Amino acid sequence: MKKLALSLALALAATGAFAKDWSTVRFGVDASYAPFESKATDGKLVGFDVDLGTEICRRLNAKCVWVEQDFDSMIPALKAKKFDGVLSSMSMTPQRAEQIAFSSKLFNTPTRLVAKQGSGILPTADSLKGKTVGVEQGTIQETYAKTYWEPKGVKVVPYQNQDAVYTDLQSGRLDAALQDAVQADQGFLKTPRGAGFDFVGKTIDDPKILGNGAGIGMRKEDADLKTKVDKAIADMIKDGTYKKIEQKYFNFDVYGS
Repeated sequence: MKKLALSLALALAATGAFAKDWSTVRFGVDASYAPFESKATDGKLVGFDVDLGTEICRRLNAKCVWVEQDFDSMIPALKAKKFDGVLSSMSMTPQRAEQIAFSSKLFNTPTRLVAKQGSGILPTADSLKGKTVGVEQGTIQETYAKTYWEPKGVKVVPYQNQDAVYTDLQSGRLDAALQDAVQADQGFLKTPRGAGFDFVGKTIDDPKILGNGAGIGMRKEDADLKTKVDKAIADMIKDGTYKKIEQKYFNFDVYGS
């Protein structure tokens, strides 16, 4: 009888019949990526992703807990159950989708290169040969630069966070920086430290490496959480809440097609 009960319990667990308690949802976040996620002067986490996550938790009747994590270790920390979802502008790429599940799309923003005004630099291997480009560790921009530029003589330097990239760009230790265009615009170029810098060249398009938008990364076995989150996102878009949150940070559409 005990063996039968144990077998039944194992079978139910395998099929997900024992639903997890999602009264608390923990999100991993790298707070160096304004306006998506950063720290206010009082130390509070703020940003577009943070507001989206807070609204999702409200709709799930769950408490939001934010866990700070370096971006390059987000997926290992998620798998180790340090948190339940990565809500930190993580692009949904085929490579990442092999390891984790993604929610439906939250937004889709382009990738661009930043350099000093008048530098003549372009986002091509030929233009960047012999130069140094900064990227944040673990990002799609790091993968792109190391795939296409590094083998052709471009020095690609990964940093622990995006703020460190900009610090070295300002000091002249970097010739350029590759990152999300919206983040670069609002988190750097439109701030005092971005004086004298600008976007160079056009938007970079490579869906295989750069993906088709950002979503919330979750463990594949947590299909019930993904279902809840996807419904919350769909409802937010349908009832206009997404647009209201978006307009706090942007005067243009970041959801994309």
